[in-house]
Amino acid sequence: MEWFMLVAAGLCEVAGVMGLNLWNERRNAASLTLLLAGFAASFLLLTLAMRSISMGTAYAIWTAIGTIGATLVGMIFYGESREPRRIFFLALVVGSAVGLRFIGEG
Repeated sequence: MEWFMLVAAGLCEVAGVMGLNLWNERRNAASLTLLLAGFAASFLLLTLAMRSISMGTAYAIWTAIGTIGATLVGMIFYGESREPRRIFFLALVVGSAVGLRFIGEG
């Protein structure tokens, strides 16, 4: 259950970053709500996940999900670069997060 919460926390962080980007484009209630709700939910779920997942592992995976998610949103919706080297390094982040999950806490 904690791993589900950790993944959900990372996805909520992506929603918060999307809200931040929307807030920069047009300052309205919807973008501010997405920004605040996304980050608040993200921190709450991260806190709950860290009850049984070590801080270092939880933080690394949370930031990896946020980084990868925000980058993919940028590529898909905002025309950011899809250069192969960029995708390669994102794959390294994914590999690192998966590796942390499978090597365990000990």
